[in-house]
Amino acid sequence: MQRTVAVVGGGISGLTACYHLARSPNAPKIILLEGSGRLGGWLHSTRTEDRAVFEHGPRGIRPAGTVGKNTLLMVSELGLDADVLPVPGDHPASKNRYLYVSGALHRLPSGIGGVLRTVPPFTRPLLWSGLRELAAPRGTQPDETIHSFVSRRFGKELADIAIDSLCRGVFAGDSRALSVRSCFPALFEAERRWRSVILGMALGGGKGPALDSALSRRARDERWSQWSLRGGMETLPEALQDYLRGRGVEMHCHARLRRLERTAAECWQITLEDGSVRADHVISAIPARALAVLLPGWAEPLAQELCSIEAVSVGVVNLQYNGATLPITGFGHLVPSFEDRSLLGIVYDSVAFPEQNGTRGPSVRLTVMLGGAWFEQGFGDPGTVPQAVLLSRAKEAVRAHLGIVAKPSHTIVKVLKACIPQYTLGHWQRTGTISRYLEQERLPLSLIGASYQGVSVNDCIYSAKTAVTRLLD
Repeated sequence: MQRTVAVVGGGISGLTACYHLARSPNAPKIILLEGSGRLGGWLHSTRTEDRAVFEHGPRGIRPAGTVGKNTLLMVSELGLDADVLPVPGDHPASKNRYLYVSGALHRLPSGIGGVLRTVPPFTRPLLWSGLRELAAPRGTQPDETIHSFVSRRFGKELADIAIDSLCRGVFAGDSRALSVRSCFPALFEAERRWRSVILGMALGGGKGPALDSALSRRARDERWSQWSLRGGMETLPEALQDYLRGRGVEMHCHARLRRLERTAAECWQITLEDGSVRADHVISAIPARALAVLLPGWAEPLAQELCSIEAVSVGVVNLQYNGATLPITGFGHLVPSFEDRSLLGIVYDSVAFPEQNGTRGPSVRLTVMLGGAWFEQGFGDPGTVPQAVLLSRAKEAVRAHLGIVAKPSHTIVKVLKACIPQYTLGHWQRTGTISRYLEQERLPLSLIGASYQGVSVNDCIYSAKTAVTRLLD
């Protein structure tokens, strides 16, 4: 009899899990259950009548490493090669990244010259931070905050300015609360193995699995820093949906889950708002906390661990200014928390992907990121904050930081509630406890998605593929 696998959550993780299940030689019956009215999760693009594209979630994907190659391989398999918009290594959006400190924009140092001389906002050459790191003793703690780790190895200034900003840009989080072991495992491992992050990164690049494709070879040769898709990032989940429809996968939106129970026959009974589904195995691609409330009472130890994985909300404001110009060109700029807590940064979308500007002539497209770990402090409850408040804050930031005073020709405001999980201190222990519980109880339950092993699109896609491979084996 054919097994049934239910995939709960129709974001990029859930869709990828369905994709790899459907491609397997002895594919099970696959049922995808999504609580909202659309599939794709945080990969969400708005396309206007004049063909401009606005991203409300991730706007570009890095091609580097095993996880980056894996995503490009899937993009190729889906026939999307011609839709890829790369940002090559010599592009201003690859070379120029800025910080907004003390009321001014500062380009981050790059190349040997930038490391040897003092470049504001830093008060001495970054070379000194590198020399300090090479001489620093190995840490003794099983985990450490990112801020503490970088302060100890590279000095407080780099931690306060650059690393604080980086964590706000990547995790919308606080470097003083996030775990270096879970957020930047390569840095943690480099110190543990080589005693130095710099030495470890230079010497420790091991070979990953062979995931080569023409696209990833091109990315390597042209030194892509990131890539997007012509119709926006949502093109990827749309292509996955088309593929799954062709393979007979059952996909249900507005399928809100009420409860997960085990039956006498060792199946899962999935109770929905309007009916129920039975499955031999469940793959959960929903946030850890959302899964916790669905579990039966006997799984309380698992629910407790899942509940301890928090997530932060981000206000995303898309702005387009027709006929305007930027004072600088680059990827965008980040803002350290000491400068402005509730403003995380501004991405210059029209620099990296001018193809998505639309047909109305020259324009500047920007995305202003607000809130994150500081959302409630700056704006109150993410569920009730008026859009006008976020829009006003974003327009003021663009005026103050970039000198653009014109009225935007297009604006979109979204609040992404609990969109980025926060790997705080001890996250590695929580995920370890969760894995052991599933193993000991022999539960036919796989956990994938951003709550566990990486928050990037690449991480989510890779974790889904890995879980399916393990299940099918």
